[in-house]
Amino acid sequence: MQSPRRDLRARLADPAILVAPGIYDGLTAALAADAGFEAVYLSGASIAYTRFGRPDIGLVSMAEVADTLSAIRERVDLPIIIDADTGYGNALNVQRTVRLFERLGADAIQLEDQTLPKRCGHLSDKTLVPTDEMAGKLLAAVEARQSSETLIIARTDALAVEGFDAACARAERYLETGADILFIEAPRSVDEMQALARRFAGRAPLMANMVEGGTTPPLDADALQRLGFSLVIFPGGLVRALAATAESYFASLRQHGSTAPFRDRMLDFTGLNARLGTPDLLAAGRRYAGEDGTIGEADP
Repeated sequence: MQSPRRDLRARLADPAILVAPGIYDGLTAALAADAGFEAVYLSGASIAYTRFGRPDIGLVSMAEVADTLSAIRERVDLPIIIDADTGYGNALNVQRTVRLFERLGADAIQLEDQTLPKRCGHLSDKTLVPTDEMAGKLLAAVEARQSSETLIIARTDALAVEGFDAACARAERYLETGADILFIEAPRSVDEMQALARRFAGRAPLMANMVEGGTTPPLDADALQRLGFSLVIFPGGLVRALAATAESYFASLRQHGSTAPFRDRMLDFTGLNARLGTPDLLAAGRRYAGEDGTIGEADP
C-alpha cells in the first residue's frame, strides 16, 4: 500500500485537478474523508477562526498548528496539506517547522513570503520579505525534510504588493530552490490566472485558492483545470458555511427555546455517533476488555 506522501505526488501528476477542502479538526477531516475527498487542507486561518474566534492576522503559533495536525493525522489517513504561514521565523525556524510537521504526518507544507506577523492573502496592506530571504527559507525547507515525498509549496503574495511581473519573478526564483508546488496568491482576474498558467503550468503543479468574497474570481474545479491548475483549495469555505448555520441555529434556539424547529438541519444523537465511529470504538473496547471472549484464549 502506498503512503499518503507518495499518493499525493502521484495524484498531482494526474491531469485531473485535485480538490482539497479546508478542515480544522479531527471531525471535519473525518467528514471530508467520508465525503470522498482525496486530500484535505489545514489552514492557519481556519484554526484562528474556530479555536480563537479571531481573524487570520498571524495570531496562531507553530505549536497550536502542530497540535491540530496531530489530532487530524490520528483521525484520517488521506494526504494533509498544511499551511505553515511564514515558517514562524527565519530559515532555522522553517527547518524546525518542516521537521515537526513532517513527523506529525504532513504530506505537503506551504510556506509564504510575507513578513511577520502575516495576514490573510486576501486582506490589504501585506508586506513581504526580500526575494533572497524567502528563497533561503525555501531551500532550508527542502533540505530539512526527511523524505523527498514531503512536498514543499512556495507561496508568494507579491502580486498584490509588487505587481504581476514581480510575482512571476519571485516564483521563478522559488522554483530554483527545489520547491515542488507553486502558489501565486490572489490573482485579480481570469486573465492573470491564464497568464500564470501559461508561464508555469507543466513546470510545477500550480495551486489555486478559492476564497468566497476574496480577490480572486470564483471558478469551479473544472474551469481551473482547463486553465492549467493542478490543485485547488477551499480553505475557509467550511468555516463560513458553519458560521452561517450556527447563527441560524442560535437565533432559532433563542426564539423558540427549543431545537425542534431546527432539527431537519441537524444530526441527532445517533446520527452524530455513527459519523464519529462510536459503535466500532465501543466494540473495540469490549474486545480488549475480554468481554467478547477473544482475549486470553490462547494457550500459555
